[in-house]
Amino acid sequence: MLNWDDPLSTQKPVVAEAEKATPVADSTAETTVSPITEAAKKPQVSATDTLDPSANIALGQKPVRAEDKRVINGEGDVNQLAPFKYPWAWDYFLNANKNHWTPLDINMAQDVHDYHHKLTLEERHIFENVLSYLTTSDILAMRNIGLAVMEKMTAPELQIYQARQVYEESLHTWTYQHCIETIGLDQGEIYNRYRVVPEINAKIQVANRRLDSVLRADIDLHDPDELHNFVMAYIFFAGIFEGCWFYNGFSPIFALQRRGLMKGTAEQLQYIMRDEVMHASFGIRVAKQIIKEENLTLDTNAIREMWEEAEACEQGYADYLLPDPILGYSSEDHIAQFRFIANRRARSLQLEEPFPGAENTLPWLDEQANMRKEKNFFETRVTEYQTGGALNWD
Repeated sequence: MLNWDDPLSTQKPVVAEAEKATPVADSTAETTVSPITEAAKKPQVSATDTLDPSANIALGQKPVRAEDKRVINGEGDVNQLAPFKYPWAWDYFLNANKNHWTPLDINMAQDVHDYHHKLTLEERHIFENVLSYLTTSDILAMRNIGLAVMEKMTAPELQIYQARQVYEESLHTWTYQHCIETIGLDQGEIYNRYRVVPEINAKIQVANRRLDSVLRADIDLHDPDELHNFVMAYIFFAGIFEGCWFYNGFSPIFALQRRGLMKGTAEQLQYIMRDEVMHASFGIRVAKQIIKEENLTLDTNAIREMWEEAEACEQGYADYLLPDPILGYSSEDHIAQFRFIANRRARSLQLEEPFPGAENTLPWLDEQANMRKEKNFFETRVTEYQTGGALNWD
């Protein structure tokens, strides 16, 4: 029986002494009328009869119209989902729920053996630091969407997908923790690397600086400067933090997977990658919608500085991660792919490409997010991850 005071408790709920002592009514005893019965006989008064008329002013408001909704600075009822103005946002939510998984679905036994008996010191260095960076970043992403972005949306269909996104970021953090714990890494040491490794810390600090500026509930998005800063922070988050740094950040582990190593961890990251691609795509679409609705012109110098800063951080990270190449992967591959992905995100944002001529040095990277899981015919569990169609990258 569920214990409402502690739902996780397996103990039976304690029955109060007064309740235990309640005697069973004697049918032969004199009948008494309870106060509750007497109260039920009194005339009932409608709640609206007792309220101040001014409290019912909402009843006289006009119905919500889709055309009156806005991404931000809207005047509509944020508690009324439909009619939709942004049906595509609802589609994101529905598709996200097709991508449901947990890290416990994946067998990590081979990864434990690979890490301790097959990986070189250089490969362990890469593996550990990728997890160190990603787990800190996903917590930052969760806080940004939940505290800085979601509350400023004035169309609930946008907020509902972002609520799912907050859950997914926490799921990703659980996944990294599961990998770290299963393989037997020193959790305190791994989690604190972003504090002591300058190249990891630099990326986190840039993200903190850009995102903390909008992590305030009192921002007036009618103010042109505040609006511009908010959109720039959102573009950084969707286009660079999730769209480039996360997307490109999985590739070292996928390089190991291509050689038959750390396949369980790589499969976990494939699931995460699908989520992050949707996050980036959604964020970019929202940012473009805000620019359109608010008739906003972005500062081209600020955009260029944002890309340059992101590239410098990624270059330092790549050099630390891969001081020497491993089989099939190098720091040159990593930074070249970052530039290629950055151009893709810029095109999606309808911005000028920051790195003209960048080449796709890791053509297999996109394949990771178009992964299909098949039915395991030796088990009853269906492990297919995505029931929808393949993702459109542009």
